[in-house]
Amino acid sequence: MTPRVWQVRLRSLFGWSGLALGSWAFCLLVLQVLFGQQLEQLQTVQLGRDLALNVRLTELALERYPPHLVTELTGLDLTVAIHPKSVQKIPSAGFQRQAKALQTQLCERLSHCPMVVADQDHEGERGIWIELISPLEPIWLRVNVRAPMSWPPEPTLLGLSLVGAGMICGGLFLLVEVEAPLRGLEKALSRVGDGIDPDAVPARGAPEVQRLTRRFNAMVRRLAANRNERATMLAGIAHDLRAPITRLQFRLSLPQLSAKERERCAGDLQSLERITGQFLLFAGGGDEELSVPVPLDQLLAEVASSHPADQLQLQLDTFEVMVKPVALSRAVANLIDNAFTYGQAPVVLRLLRTADQCSIEVWDQGDGMPQHLFEQALQPFHRLDSSRGGQGHCGLGLAIVVHVARLHGGYLDCRYADGLNDSKVPGRFAIRLSLPIDLMVQNVAKS
Repeated sequence: MTPRVWQVRLRSLFGWSGLALGSWAFCLLVLQVLFGQQLEQLQTVQLGRDLALNVRLTELALERYPPHLVTELTGLDLTVAIHPKSVQKIPSAGFQRQAKALQTQLCERLSHCPMVVADQDHEGERGIWIELISPLEPIWLRVNVRAPMSWPPEPTLLGLSLVGAGMICGGLFLLVEVEAPLRGLEKALSRVGDGIDPDAVPARGAPEVQRLTRRFNAMVRRLAANRNERATMLAGIAHDLRAPITRLQFRLSLPQLSAKERERCAGDLQSLERITGQFLLFAGGGDEELSVPVPLDQLLAEVASSHPADQLQLQLDTFEVMVKPVALSRAVANLIDNAFTYGQAPVVLRLLRTADQCSIEVWDQGDGMPQHLFEQALQPFHRLDSSRGGQGHCGLGLAIVVHVARLHGGYLDCRYADGLNDSKVPGRFAIRLSLPIDLMVQNVAKS
């Protein structure tokens, strides 16, 4: 690994370590606040039980031995006095409540109810004086008492806080190191599915996610290289076809050819020109074109102007839309040409606007293609033998239309008049190019 990678990993390690410690302290504080009172009561009960036992044993020892000897033998802090040592610092209200609770516990466990006095010095050390029963003189026993919130905390709270910190760190780790990078990878993958080359995704997150990201970036680079190779190959083929087309055009200009041969050569020339144009379009034409606001009805009318009005009828709503005009014109021209080639005239070009989209429909009077073969017809270089018979077709017409539809965020489908209840349907079969409504920029009111 490079030094930079090690630095990144060390920073990540230190960051997660600090987060773990902070989460543990936070959980411990929350647990102390939530369960501190219950634990204090349990501690008071346990301490009261221990103190009651010590008091009974000390009182039994004092019946036979003097106080100083009991102190030397047991290490207990005993004082002979009518009252215990003077309190050096006024005990806090919480400590006084604890002393009162301990007195209650002693009264319940002893045959008598001893006096208990809270004592706290200036260093913060806390203790209580307990009056003992002695046959000769008054004796007090001093016992140190730990504050309920003192360090170290209860083992139960420590364990629960560690579990809570582990859950917090685990959830944040999944969110930051796994879920967020995977979400970015998902967005980039969706762009690849739309035919767009995304930028390289930064390799971040868990090591496994980084390896997955690096492999995804390598895949995108390979796809882009393959796409460039395909475009170069198709452009080269189209370029190579230009030379024989030019020679055919020159021969057609010679006067020695008969009318029949001239007509045949002209037909071959048109076929070659069509194939060349289709290859150039499929090689990526329109990908770099910018979207501009265009009156869509005028654009479609211009595309249809090369056909006779009695053969191609127009039913166009009027509105403006953001499109790639050259690419969309070529796509619509392909649909019209397919309708004339494989269907029956008259062909109707219809433009409609609905609530959520606009639709460009090309209707003809033919039987159309079977529904189950429609998806096959959209594949590049795919021919349907039952419906293909014209010259100059290389199986790219509908594939180019699909590509243009995806460039605009739309889709392509087919319609049959038999399945519609609309009496105004202008034909028997149509291919529809639908564009999303959010592409529209404004309506254009025209008289």
